[in-house]
Amino acid sequence: MILERALITVKPGQAEAFKTAFAKARPFIEGSKGCRKVEMRPGIEHPEDFLLLVWWDTVENHMVDFRESPAFQEWRAILGPLFAAPPAVVHHAEPL
Repeated sequence: MILERALITVKPGQAEAFKTAFAKARPFIEGSKGCRKVEMRPGIEHPEDFLLLVWWDTVENHMVDFRESPAFQEWRAILGPLFAAPPAVVHHAEPL
């Protein structure tokens, strides 16, 4: 299993709107092939920063099965307008 980590910064004043939008977008990622768990954590010091953590079976489940699917287009249509910049996304291997 791999862990996707995405740092998302939303436009100033849009943190509450983003939380509401994420509730609508969440099922699109949770229902994707290989998705095991999804967490979104709001920033404390910087409330416009959010940390998305997604546990996938494989990197391909994220980068191909999800990112190339209609579900990703829906996800992005809901959340994308609130992004201040593209999310910074990386993948992590199993714990040591």
